[in-house]
Amino acid sequence: MHYCFIINNEAKKSGNAPAILKQIEQISTPFDYEIFKTTAVRTAVSFTVQYCNSHRNDEICMVACGGDGTINEVATGMMRAGAGKNVHLAVLAYGSGNDFIKYYKGKDFRNIEALLAGTAHDIDIMKVNEDNYSINICNFGFDAMVCSRANRLTRKGWKNVYRWGLIHAILFGRFNRIDIWADGEKISKKRMLLCTLGNNDHIGAEYCCSPYANNDDGLIEVGLCKCTTLLRFISVMDNYRKGTHLEHPRKKHLFTYRRAKSVRIHSHKPTEICLDGEMLPGQDFQVDIVPQAVSFIIPA
Repeated sequence: MHYCFIINNEAKKSGNAPAILKQIEQISTPFDYEIFKTTAVRTAVSFTVQYCNSHRNDEICMVACGGDGTINEVATGMMRAGAGKNVHLAVLAYGSGNDFIKYYKGKDFRNIEALLAGTAHDIDIMKVNEDNYSINICNFGFDAMVCSRANRLTRKGWKNVYRWGLIHAILFGRFNRIDIWADGEKISKKRMLLCTLGNNDHIGAEYCCSPYANNDDGLIEVGLCKCTTLLRFISVMDNYRKGTHLEHPRKKHLFTYRRAKSVRIHSHKPTEICLDGEMLPGQDFQVDIVPQAVSFIIPA
């Protein structure tokens, strides 16, 4: 197996590259690898497409060294290239947001030796419109406003960006006119607070939004939260964090939950939906599950 380490090399994260290289040098058993450092946002997508196309007959592992955004870029590149089962995705979690790996409890995603000894498992991915993808969580409404604000603050060097994003969304993002259909069934009313489409279970660094998610079952976990008062919303946040919001006897009525293969979204005004932390603007979106499309390396 040939390993290609794709390192998020943004200025504020440039210190990750020496740490990763040092760990590689300490591996006692030689292995075949190379390094690519990103130069700007989305360069990992174009690089992955090109790399997969030029290694059609080789067994390769694309190692996303960063957070959820880097994972999304590499997975998107693999899908756009039509990569076969000889191309694997792996993760070294050196990012500011690492929600994707929370699905794999107890696994060490910062250990290269564990990665090299890992096993491949086919997982699903969500396709959004023509050629966008989400391998973790696609969300819109309140959650997307949190993420959009957090992204802006991250670029400014702020800390605790999701908490600041949460405060902003509480003030400005609690009533959204967005229509949602899950496998053809309309599940939204006039206004909604938020909706998550889960392949995995975590979002926003600490919230277990899709507690029943299985990323290899060919289904999207659709979780719609209805509009409510600010006090009631604040009261449910602890359950949303723990992933008990769908079963709590006094709070589960705020949520509509479905499993679906396809979700259609229409916003009454221009909005943004969030794909693994990356924002996609628009008003109409089609989200479909692509079953077991990505060969993912689970660390030993």
